[in-house]
Amino acid sequence: MSLPLSAGPSSRAGVSRRHLLAGLGAAGTAVGLAACGGSSGADGGIPESDESHTSFVMTVWGGEEDKNAYQARIDLAKERFPDYDITLQLIPSENYEQKVQTMISSKTGPDIMQVAENVNVYASKNQLVPIDDLLSEAGVDLEESFGPVGANYTWDGATYGVPDRSGAMVLYYNKDLFDEAGIEYPTADWDWDTFLEAAKALTDPSKGQFGYGGVGWWPQWFSLVAQNGGHVLDPETGAPGVNSPEAVEALQFAHDLYFTHKVAPTEVDYSNMGPEMGADGAFQQGLVAMNSTGFWAVGGNAGIDGLNWDVAPFFHGAEKAVSAFGSALVIPTAAKNPQGSFEIIQFLTSVEGQTPIADAGQDVPANLELQDSDAFLDPEWLEADINLQAFPDSADMIFTPKFIPEWNEMQKAVEDAMAAFWLGDADARTTADDLQGRLERVIRPSE
Repeated sequence: MSLPLSAGPSSRAGVSRRHLLAGLGAAGTAVGLAACGGSSGADGGIPESDESHTSFVMTVWGGEEDKNAYQARIDLAKERFPDYDITLQLIPSENYEQKVQTMISSKTGPDIMQVAENVNVYASKNQLVPIDDLLSEAGVDLEESFGPVGANYTWDGATYGVPDRSGAMVLYYNKDLFDEAGIEYPTADWDWDTFLEAAKALTDPSKGQFGYGGVGWWPQWFSLVAQNGGHVLDPETGAPGVNSPEAVEALQFAHDLYFTHKVAPTEVDYSNMGPEMGADGAFQQGLVAMNSTGFWAVGGNAGIDGLNWDVAPFFHGAEKAVSAFGSALVIPTAAKNPQGSFEIIQFLTSVEGQTPIADAGQDVPANLELQDSDAFLDPEWLEADINLQAFPDSADMIFTPKFIPEWNEMQKAVEDAMAAFWLGDADARTTADDLQGRLERVIRPSE
C-alpha cells in the first residue's frame, strides 16, 4: 500500500499495495489513535494472558493475492496449534488505517496485527505489547533470523514486532536495451559514476527512451542520502539532518539526473508517455532502461510478453545502503491472550510459516534462511531466469530511517518541501534547508 510522500517523478506506478520498512504512506489518521487498555509500553510489562482464550483474529492489509497467501499460512498455523481458532481479517489497503483506528479505539482490536514503520505511532501510545521477554523465553534472536530489519520495530528500548516481509529495493534492467547500447549488465559493484555513465548511454531522446526511471520516490532518494554518509533522520534519535553537506550533495545528484543529465523522466515526461504513467509502467514498455523498486515488480514484469529483463542489487555511493519494503506482526494490547498471539507469530515468521509467501510470489519473506532457499530463489511460479539472489544479497545493505511517532507529519513535510524540487524550481540547498526547518518543527527527537 505504500504511497509516495511526494509527487516526484517515478512515484506513481506499482506501489499502491506495498508498505515500506522506510514508509507507510497511508498512515495519516493513526497519529490520533486513542490508547487502548492494557499495561504495556511505558513500563515494559506484558498484559496477563487468558489461556482460556483460544480464538484469535489476525488483521492484515492487502488484496486477493495477499488473502490467499495469508490464509495458507494461517492454515499451517492451525495444524501446528489445533486448539487455536485463528481467523484472518483482511482489510483493503486504502481502508486499513481507518478500520484499525476504529477497532483500537473501541477496544475490539485484533489479537495479531500487521504494521510497517508506523509501529511507533502505536507503540508510543501504549497500544502494542512489548515482546522482548517473550522473545527471550522462546530463544528467538531477531538479528540472526532477519538481519538488520530485526531491530526495526522498536520504540523506547522495547521491541514490538517480528519482521514478516522484507525485501530490499533492487535495480531492474532491460537486457535488450543494454545489449543494443553495448553496456555490461549492472552488478553490486556499480557506484554512482558507473551508474550515471550507463544511464547516459541508455538515454536516446530520438526514441523517447530514458536511462533510468528516477529517484523521486522518497525511498530512492533517502537511499542516496544514506549512501553518501548522510541521513534524513538520525538513526539513534530521529533528529532531522537533511541539510547536512552529505545529504545536500545526494539531493543534488538526484536533481541532476533530471535537469542536468536528463537521463530520468520528469513529471512532464511521464505525462507525455501516457495517463497515469510511472517508472514501473515505463520500464515495462521499454521507455526506461533501468528502474529501482521493490519485489512486486517481479510478477508484473514476468507477465509482459517480450520483455527481456533481470534484477541486480541497487548501485551504491561512498557507502552501500538501500531502502527496504516490508512489514511486521505485532500484538495489540487489546489481545486477551498475548502468549498465544506470540506463539502464532513465532510460527508464522518461521521458515515453514513464511514459505507460502515465496510459493505465491507475494513478497520477499523476512526470514533469511528462507530467502536463501530454492523456495524463494527458484520458485515454480516464475518461468523466467531471474536473479532473485539480488534480494538476499542486498540484505546487509538495508538501512532504515528512525521510525518515529511523528512519521505522518514527516510525510506531509517532505511532500510540501520537495514539490518544487522535483519540478526543477528549487535547488538542493534551498530545498534541504526548507525541509530541515519543517522537520524540526514537527519532530521531537529522543534522548
